[in-house]
Amino acid sequence: MKLNNAIAVRANKTVYQDGDHVIKVFNEDYSKADVLNEALNQARVEETGLSIPKILEVTKIDGKWAIVSEFIKGKTLAQLMQENPEKKEEYLKQLVELQMEVHEKRAPGLNKLKDKMNRKISEAELDATTRYELHTRLEGMPKHTKVCHGDFNPSNIIISDVDGEAYIIDWAHAPQGNASADVARTYLLFWLAGDTEGAKKYMELFCKMSDTALQYVQSWMPIVAASQSVKGHPEEQEMLARWVNVVDYS
Repeated sequence: MKLNNAIAVRANKTVYQDGDHVIKVFNEDYSKADVLNEALNQARVEETGLSIPKILEVTKIDGKWAIVSEFIKGKTLAQLMQENPEKKEEYLKQLVELQMEVHEKRAPGLNKLKDKMNRKISEAELDATTRYELHTRLEGMPKHTKVCHGDFNPSNIIISDVDGEAYIIDWAHAPQGNASADVARTYLLFWLAGDTEGAKKYMELFCKMSDTALQYVQSWMPIVAASQSVKGHPEEQEMLARWVNVVDYS
């Protein structure tokens, strides 16, 4: 495998393309458990029949863990939205349709979303009263077993140049649980990226197309914001802190 064509660089990993393969190489100090969990998540989601790149190999390259998967030639929905702003609503509808398709699937081996959220709330730099209120709110939410992506946004959707099919990538954070938590996170990601209009339009489309009450999705927002705050992006903390403590996001 050749690592001379980097197509994405992140804080703790670099993604390379080598012919029909994508090699995601993690830093030396990256958790082995997290690497193997990401590969396992993707393998389990493959079995649902969703269109995603297939895992080909988990290996070590120069002492670093790496995940090898299929390369999908195409553009992300984020790129298409930027290149064709007049078609943004069309792309947002496609995003919602894909997310609804994900939520129709079941993968019993995935981690439970509620367990993950409870851990994140406990790790968040919030006072004890706020953490208690968030744990209590989470416990009261309906328990579902739908596949959730955990980081569903336009940059994780690739439209193939070959057949126009949409492929969903990056399943590192995928759990099973309540779909509205997944929707709340997508809304939050639009907002944190500075696309507030896109966030509102996405939420409007999802609630309409899935016949989901806006208030139901909004009830997840403080929980999802608390979870996001653990990632430690300093520029987001002030906004996330406000979202943790308010209810109305309309």
